[in-house]
Amino acid sequence: MTARITAVSLSPRHKFSKANALSIRLLAGLGVEGDAHMGVTVKHRSRVAKTPEAPNLRQVHLIHEELFEELRGQGFTVGPGEMGENVTTRGLDLLALPQGARLRLGADAVVEVTGLRNPCLQIDRFQKGLTQAVLGRDEAGNLIRKSGVMAIVVAGGDVKAGDAIAVELPEGALKKLEVV
Repeated sequence: MTARITAVSLSPRHKFSKANALSIRLLAGLGVEGDAHMGVTVKHRSRVAKTPEAPNLRQVHLIHEELFEELRGQGFTVGPGEMGENVTTRGLDLLALPQGARLRLGADAVVEVTGLRNPCLQIDRFQKGLTQAVLGRDEAGNLIRKSGVMAIVVAGGDVKAGDAIAVELPEGALKKLEVV
């Protein structure tokens, strides 16, 4: 099965969910054109309050659609864009990617994975109990954050549902994803 994009979403305002779109334009070094989180420096309000000049390692948020199916099995109703992601994927284990993995989205766009999204209180405001549902534990008892990965835009381009995703792993020792 080829990894694919199943939906793309954006919001010009800082709000939890993002509206689905026919396509989005990724801008190198900035993020999603027209999205509230676009920019060279951090745009997430809690982070702006602490370190407004920090680099924006969260330009693009990706979530695997398989998570929505898992959540439906627990009684939640979640669809593309509703958890704030810009790109919804299928057929790719985003959480297993190493830091620095590059994803070619469609014909031209390339994003570089910077880390994990840390579930926040807004998830429970969206649906009560959802924060706990997107957290898990591995066999060793380590916390697993399932709410997607964050990336920066390396090469711009238009991206839409149905586009293929190709993965390029970084050279050298692979670094496990941490929260960004």
